[in-house]
Amino acid sequence: MHEVGLNYTRYKMAVASQFIWQNIFHQYKPCDRRNYQQVKLFINVFNASKVAYTGSGEIYFSANYLEKYPTRYLRREFTGIMYREMARVWQWNGDGQANPGLIDGIANYVRMKANLAPVGQSTKPKCGGRWDQGGDVTARFLDYCDSMRKGFVADLNMKMKYSYSDNYFQQLLGKSVNQVWRQYKKKKANLAPVGRLVSQTHVWWQMVPRWERYGQVLGLL
Repeated sequence: MHEVGLNYTRYKMAVASQFIWQNIFHQYKPCDRRNYQQVKLFINVFNASKVAYTGSGEIYFSANYLEKYPTRYLRREFTGIMYREMARVWQWNGDGQANPGLIDGIANYVRMKANLAPVGQSTKPKCGGRWDQGGDVTARFLDYCDSMRKGFVADLNMKMKYSYSDNYFQQLLGKSVNQVWRQYKKKKANLAPVGRLVSQTHVWWQMVPRWERYGQVLGLL
């Protein structure tokens, strides 16, 4: 069967880390980053509905999800989820004070900026009900904030190193987060649909056994 392979996984974990440090969080010095000496990635069978989760420098993928995902796009999906979860490893969370929806939104923002959004995901901006709804909604809102201030997500992440406050939006953008959200909704809500995202990249596959040993380390950065 088609599989991404151990070497690919390790390589992409390193590439994703560099992308996050350099392009998203602007953490050019090790002292600016979270202090993990290594990051482990596991493929596990678990009952939770989550596709993947991360904690303490360890990333867990759902073997069930990967087994069922269309083979044609498996490598892209695997890589996209990896970028999202690597963002969770390296991002600051306000010492646990930040809204989970914002944390999730930042991770999905990283995936989006890496051009690894899920195949078939709509490219029309999503307004949603709340700015901190999480997922693609918050990711696209953060992209809008970044258009107002270049490097906004990097600056916000740095402010979240030790604490969190919604007032950080005011400090960085000159407007409250709710004001920016209303402005974003007004600007984006009436945009016409622009189709659905489909990968135009040719995907090359490596032939190796598929998830043959669940629960063991697949990748180690």
